Amino acid sequence: MREDPHLSRRQLLGLLGAAGAWGLARNTGAEAGAPRPGRPVGMDGWATGLDCVVTPAQTEGPYFVDERLNRADIRRDPSDGTVSEGAPVKLAIKVSRVVAAACAPVVGAMVDLWQCDALGIYSDVLDPNGFFDTRGRKFLRGYQLTDRSGTAEFLTLYPGWYTGRTVHIHFKVRVFDGDLRAQEFTSQLYFDDALTDQVFERPPYNTRGPRSTRNERDGIYRSRNSGDALLLRLERDGAGYRGVTSVGLRMS
Repeated sequence: MREDPHLSRRQLLGLLGAAGAWGLARNTGAEAGAPRPGRPVGMDGWATGLDCVVTPAQTEGPYFVDERLNRADIRRDPSDGTVSEGAPVKLAIKVSRVVAAACAPVVGAMVDLWQCDALGIYSDVLDPNGFFDTRGRKFLRGYQLTDRSGTAEFLTLYPGWYTGRTVHIHFKVRVFDGDLRAQEFTSQLYFDDALTDQVFERPPYNTRGPRSTRNERDGIYRSRNSGDALLLRLERDGAGYRGVTSVGLRMS
């Protein structure tokens, strides 16, 4: 996991082909591992797993802030040193380039992660509904550049819930051409309801009472029947969990 506080643009050069275009295999009912011609990243979706099964992009939402915080452990608030409480989650996101019927790692992709804490609060924003004002704080936000294997690793925590949404984590993949943003892809990761029920029996989650929205009642989860394809499969890891998910991109 990387802790370099500076974003090196040089690490992001040379990732695009001569045409400078990105694309994704569309969800056309093709079998896994058989990608189809695509459209630019962020329009149709992303491919999960090294077999490049396409799943859709989802909304960025109102809480993204381009903090440029290069760190693997996003639980700590650098403004005051406090650490968000909750069940730890080790998350690896693998970014791959679709080549024929296989995937090759993309090195130097910028992967942002942001989420709410165990009580449903995001940092560094004024909530549109006035539920919180955390401007100046920066917990549970950060980015990593993918390594030689195309992997960005994070240490975060199991998210809490807030009214109208099921439990989720936001992520964004960006690649730059020099100092210019070339393309980006944004989506969300979800959690199995049964596992969430177990986690929410523990403190500090259990101080909030029953959550208002489960997966099947979340409009964004249900959008284009996309949520099930974005479920994050977790395994126990000590007192917390760990999981891996992969993004497969078609590049020309």
